Amino acid sequence: MLILPTSDARLEAYALTGTPLTPRAPRVPLTRTAFAAAHVVSDPLRERNPWDTRPAVDWKATLVFRQSLWDQGLGLAEAMDTAQRGMGVDWLTAKELIERTMKAAKVHPLKPRVACGAGTDHAAASDLATPDGIARAYETQMAAIENAGGQLILMASRAFTAISAVKDTYHKVYRRLIDNAKDPVILHWLGDMFDPALRGYWGTTDVDAASDFVLDLIAENPAKVDGIKISLLDQAHEEAFRKRLPAGVRLYTGDDFNYADLIAGDGAHYSHALLGIFAAIAPAAAQALEALAEGDMQAYHRLFAPTVPLSREIFRAPTRFYKAGIAFLAWLNGYQSHFIMPAGFQSSRDITHYAEVFRLADRAGLLRDPDLAEQRMRQLLAIHGLV
Repeated sequence: MLILPTSDARLEAYALTGTPLTPRAPRVPLTRTAFAAAHVVSDPLRERNPWDTRPAVDWKATLVFRQSLWDQGLGLAEAMDTAQRGMGVDWLTAKELIERTMKAAKVHPLKPRVACGAGTDHAAASDLATPDGIARAYETQMAAIENAGGQLILMASRAFTAISAVKDTYHKVYRRLIDNAKDPVILHWLGDMFDPALRGYWGTTDVDAASDFVLDLIAENPAKVDGIKISLLDQAHEEAFRKRLPAGVRLYTGDDFNYADLIAGDGAHYSHALLGIFAAIAPAAAQALEALAEGDMQAYHRLFAPTVPLSREIFRAPTRFYKAGIAFLAWLNGYQSHFIMPAGFQSSRDITHYAEVFRLADRAGLLRDPDLAEQRMRQLLAIHGLV
């Protein structure tokens, strides 16, 4: 029995009630492409001046976590927002992460798909003042990812909004990047709830106008676009947008609030997945997608239903701090020996949030070793003077 804090500053008893799901490989091929965006595990023994220097990474734990996702039939979105790109993890660390991940993926028996984030975060602001400068910065990271054997995700870049780029600038840069990429790319539309610096992306704050622009961009060369990840937390917008995509171009939902319905689809259209929450709910996600492939919609919704309130808590506003919940669950589940994040990012959420994540993860069957999870929750409570 734990005594957990509540959002209204009370303390209440909580006993674990969930039945843990057993992580396993899928029985059948999945009918949706599903990328889980994974976090980076710090090495606290080697961390020095965490706010000012490159993070020290526990590479073994970081890769073990990724292999656990692959073992369950999920793909991986590497070096993305969930890995704290631009929020504690720099490009040189991300590049090493990509190279190590790709090496491990190539020898994994399930041959998982890995898509990697290419951005501009290594370049100085003075080098990102023109369309050519932004494009060259992207191309540096794209070359590193292609050389490692990863699929490209063209991450949304703060460089555009920093110079108040107009649509023509976005068009020049993206046309160059898409057309010159070795293989079809995944585009990335990240809303400002995930990163306030991206407000006005695609050259407008009008979502409908931005949608028209992106759809036209894709239609100019759809053969070089695998899909687009949209993270606007707007189910109706995503459903309308995916109907307008050219044949063969996927919509990868980044909606961590409404993923269950979006992936299931409406009978005519559906979304694939590129989600940070999948790293936290991997057993439920993988087994729900298996049920979908087997045509068992009752099992699909039964598995996903309790994960939705958990995801909404992890991704609640300020949404950009969601990475802390992902790392927290990895710690509770024994994938890392500590709850320390690059740049001390674990401090971005409060103890009442972590207590609620604990409750909801239990109810969703996502605490794989309840005794260990309870022990570690007690440790966190003690740090906060609550034991």
